[in-house]
Parts: sequence; C-alpha cells; structure tokens
Amino acid sequence: MDDPKPIKFRCPPELAAVLPRPTPAVLGLPDWFKAMPQTAFSAMLQEEQMTVKKCPPFIDAMTCGFLMPLAADVRVENGTFTWDRDAPVGALTGFQRAPIDFHDNNQVAGTPFFDEDRVIIKFINFWAIELPPGYSLFVTHPVNRRDLPFHTLTGLVDADRYRHNFVHFPAEWRDPGFCGVLPKGMPVAQCVPMKRDVWNAHCEAIESDDVERHMELSAAIVQEKGVYRRQFRAPKR
Repeated sequence: MDDPKPIKFRCPPELAAVLPRPTPAVLGLPDWFKAMPQTAFSAMLQEEQMTVKKCPPFIDAMTCGFLMPLAADVRVENGTFTWDRDAPVGALTGFQRAPIDFHDNNQVAGTPFFDEDRVIIKFINFWAIELPPGYSLFVTHPVNRRDLPFHTLTGLVDADRYRHNFVHFPAEWRDPGFCGVLPKGMPVAQCVPMKRDVWNAHCEAIESDDVERHMELSAAIVQEKGVYRRQFRAPKR
C-alpha cells in the first residue's frame, strides 16, 4: 500500500478538551453488527448460509473513512429537540454553540426529503477537516445504519480547498415516534476521502477470453467460500 495520506481535524481551542473526536469507521461498528452470527440457516434452501457479517463489500463499506460524532447529548421527545450543553465560548463558537440546527423545509421542496410538517435537521460539526491536494470529502449517512432515527443527506466537499471552516451535516428525521436521547459521540455522518479524477466510460460486450474467465470465476464462487476475500480483496489499512 502507499504511505497513509494525512487528514487534519482542527477544532476551536476552547472545545479541545470536551469535544468528541472523529473515529475511524473500523472502530465504530454498531453493537448489532458485532452480535450477529456469521452464518444463518435458510429454511428455503435448507442449509446454512453466510450472513452479511461475512460479506467483504458490506464490511468494507461500513469501515471505510471515519465517523463524525454528535457534539452533545440531544433529547428528543414528541418531536422536540433539547440539549443542556455548558461548553466554553471562544471566538469561533460565540455565534454557534448548539449541537443541532435546522434547514427550512422549502430548501428541499420537490425532493423525496420534503415533508410539509417537518424541517430538515442539521447536526453541527465543530471540526474543520483538511485533506491533501486533489482530494474531496464524500459525506454520507453512516453506512448500513438503518437503525438510526435519522438519515444524513449525502454531499461532496472539496476539503483540500475548503479547509478553514466547518462542514455541517443536514439530515432527514425518519422516526417521528422516537423518544429518547441521541448520545454525545454517536455517529451522525460517515466521511470518505476521494481522489478527484476524470473518468471516461467504455461500454463493451464480454467476449473472447473474458467469457472463460467469467465462467470460471462464477463457478469458483459457487463451489467454495471466501474466493473474493482471498483473491481479490485489496488491503484497506
């Protein structure tokens, strides 16, 4: 692998001691994933089958990049969001201290995210993120986390250039019946650095020697386990 690329996270100095840190996504797997079995019995096929816990693409997507944390506990009750945060005030945080804000719903009118009775919430991020030249930051909902009561919208930020300000995370609130606490430090967005490249697509038929290779690989995947993991999976860290 190439040498690791640097990612810089900088926060206001007055928050350095109290702000939860971004977490490598590999360290932030949810409890349900850790607890699930690697195989499960299929009543339809009458045999044990591997679960997604043994699926490399599923796992690699969940563990790529890093998770951005919620800045403070947020209580949700009857559609109302409240918090009790006694954070230090400084030059960069005097105008924005709340861990959550909102967008007027007219900003998503005409999209599937629009709801007449609800706004788009916005998780406030107090970390400025800097990537190496030529890299952008792909920001999305924590991958495969349908258990969360919100869905973070996806965006792409040129964080090699836009590095002196905070990137916040708008989200659609999915569970109107949710009552409880979103705990400080929980993941609200997953961020993956992406190298900016220009792509030129070529579409063609599978033919000649590629047909034989395709058939051999398809048969091998059916006949034995772990072919992709052993032969094709690239190291990620």
